[in-house]
Amino acid sequence: MRQRVISALLMVPLIVFVYAGGLALAAVALVVACIGAVELINGLEHIKIRASKAVSLGCIALLYAILAFGIHMDVPGLVSANIWMLWLFVFGASALLLIMAGIECDITGGAATLLVTAYIGYFSAHAVLIERLPRGAALIWISLISAFCTDIFAYLVGTRFGRHKLSPRLSPHKTIEGAAGGLLGGMGCCALFSVIFVPDLLMHSIAIGLIGSIAAQSGDLVASAFKRKTGIKDFGTLIPGHGGILDRFDSVLFTLPAVYYYAVFAIAS
Repeated sequence: MRQRVISALLMVPLIVFVYAGGLALAAVALVVACIGAVELINGLEHIKIRASKAVSLGCIALLYAILAFGIHMDVPGLVSANIWMLWLFVFGASALLLIMAGIECDITGGAATLLVTAYIGYFSAHAVLIERLPRGAALIWISLISAFCTDIFAYLVGTRFGRHKLSPRLSPHKTIEGAAGGLLGGMGCCALFSVIFVPDLLMHSIAIGLIGSIAAQSGDLVASAFKRKTGIKDFGTLIPGHGGILDRFDSVLFTLPAVYYYAVFAIAS
């Protein structure tokens, strides 16, 4: 319990950056993404897969530089196809050239570099994209509430009532009862936030709670699969009681894109 309290206190500065929004949010998302990418690459090295930290971190930094430029200049159409296609070309070509050079990575390492950059960099960047949407400040809070409250309620319900294993091959401690508790808890907390702060988004908040909770638990299982296949217990030791940054934000990485595309296609329309 003491470790969990310490971990919660360490999250307070992140809350401040999220509240500030704009470049502050982009900066903290970049830091989280870079640390998470390094943790995943280090984990892959346990099974002799050598992804390139330089290429991955460079491409993630480029992505956030593009986003920061858009925020600073208030560029309309920040998510235009041309911007994203340019970045995809740069990071894809970088990994392919890395394979060709054969200095640091083989084909497996080059593919892993692509995977890490897309999974950590591209997914995390949706935090910035969400905040740039109409009602983005509220949506980013609802996204994080959905992910974190799902984790909390899944843990509480699972430890108390869990009987049936959800995916014993990937995570022997997760249960169907815990997953259901996380789903209901995430939806309930999103609804409560909406009633207090944005009552006009209540139905959308409940929907985001549902979609975000499913995405969060999927992201958690994906991270568990990585740890199981690489033979590690945690991705790092940065956060007491939780492990590394990626251990704490694995669910958020899947929730952010799910919420963004729901908002674009359901709320904006």
